[in-house]
Amino acid sequence: MTDVLLYSAAPVFQVERNVKGELARDLVRLEVEEDTAGLKRLSARFTAVGPAAGVNTEQLLYLDGTTFDFGKRMDVSIGPARGERTIFQGYVSGMEVEFHEGRPPEVCVFAEDRLMDLRMTRRSRTYENVTDAAIAGQIASEHGLRVEADADGPTYDVVQQWNMSDLAFLRERARLIQAEISLQEDTLYFQTRDRRAGTEITLVQGNHLIDVQARADLAHQRTKVKVSGYDASNREAVDEEAGVEAIDAEVTAGESGVSILERAFGERASYRVREAPLNGAEAAAWARAEFLRRARGFVTVAGTTSGTPDMVVGSRLTLERMGHPFDGAGYYVTRVRHTYDLTDGHRTHFAAERATIQEGA
Repeated sequence: MTDVLLYSAAPVFQVERNVKGELARDLVRLEVEEDTAGLKRLSARFTAVGPAAGVNTEQLLYLDGTTFDFGKRMDVSIGPARGERTIFQGYVSGMEVEFHEGRPPEVCVFAEDRLMDLRMTRRSRTYENVTDAAIAGQIASEHGLRVEADADGPTYDVVQQWNMSDLAFLRERARLIQAEISLQEDTLYFQTRDRRAGTEITLVQGNHLIDVQARADLAHQRTKVKVSGYDASNREAVDEEAGVEAIDAEVTAGESGVSILERAFGERASYRVREAPLNGAEAAAWARAEFLRRARGFVTVAGTTSGTPDMVVGSRLTLERMGHPFDGAGYYVTRVRHTYDLTDGHRTHFAAERATIQEGA
């Protein structure tokens, strides 16, 4: 984690790989957001009046296509010298101008990363004899992306993409096996959580953390998840379940919400009926994924730091001075929003989750 006593928190903008210092000068507010479903988004608001190059009088800026234009690449980095982190790489997809009496005009620029290509491509087609990872690889190659697919799952006889965008379809495949989607440079990552790389960060309440809320909630915990279907090939019912052993393989300390639920209220099973598996392997994989989704969300945290450039989706957090149940390691960041404005400077807003609380709480 970057830890410098004093540095300029102002972001650095590059357009078409050229540094644009005037954008930092005129910046009013910046927001960059990402989550486990992929597609990083940026909005940047600038004061849009001032002297143009070679002109002494004030002009309306940033709307003539010279700096910003649709499809132009934008890179944004933030952090101390020699410790800065690139928090966005993408392409301009929208522009907005606002005029208010008594205030200078402002231009807002919107951008998305290259997963925008997948979001804007809609198809109907059939895949045969494939895994979810193989589907991710095929979609990535069709958009000129490399792929790092590292997610176990069943092999399906037939999978249909029915009038869905490539991104929506890929998100649906990821949801079924609890994989996550991300993009770095020109590589699409389709990975389960245990195989996703992330920074290790320690946050102390009252120091790094400006505000934070933590909750342990049994509402969505279940002791078992069951999935049923029918195997037409073998002409027999399919009935699979996943239980506490799935989450026990991920945790090294603390008491899971699943264990607490069973101790406090007894067995509580959930039946997943949204999809119909066609064989036992599909049912087992989907049951395990749904059980993990519920168990991992036992403890949820939402917080704001005084600017943490190293934080990304997939970062592993250790929280301190949070009270006994919530102290310690094991938190996984599921959403990050970096902001910068003229009042607060750089702030990092995040959501994270953990399957356990400290024992003896």
